[in-house]
Amino acid sequence: MANAKIIEAKQQEVEVIAEKLRGSVTTVVADYRGLNVTQVTELRKQLREAGIEFQVLKNTMVRRATAQAELSELDQVLSGPTAIAFSPEDAVAPAKILNDFAKKNDALEIKGGVVEGRVVDVAQIKALAELPSREGLLSMLLSVLQAPVRNFALAVKAVAEKQEAEA
Repeated sequence: MANAKIIEAKQQEVEVIAEKLRGSVTTVVADYRGLNVTQVTELRKQLREAGIEFQVLKNTMVRRATAQAELSELDQVLSGPTAIAFSPEDAVAPAKILNDFAKKNDALEIKGGVVEGRVVDVAQIKALAELPSREGLLSMLLSVLQAPVRNFALAVKAVAEKQEAEA
């Protein structure tokens, strides 16, 4: 009877992990071996402030969940101690936070992840981390859109000043 309860609890845990994998815009898998409690606490704090859930999970549970979520390609990075960051909203934040933290703390190693339902490797996670934030991209777009209008206004002003000088 106790075994049935344990099996059911594990199945529910696998379901929860699979649902997080499906519902996450970006999921980053990392090896946290070598981080001390203070460092892990700081990392969790940074991730929590960005709305990202960070969990240490058993590889066997995650493998079962990846099979349910049809992300079995992720299994190749599931070895050793595994921590996973799930981000349901921001695609760039988990990659950026973990990459920046890994630069300062050599003990944290990014293994791979899932971005918008596609399994990606470390290089792609790091490339995603180098992207500007959403606000940064919007400000770049705004400046590009404003440039022609600004140039047109300057040209009109120059023509008006020239006509005033001639008159």
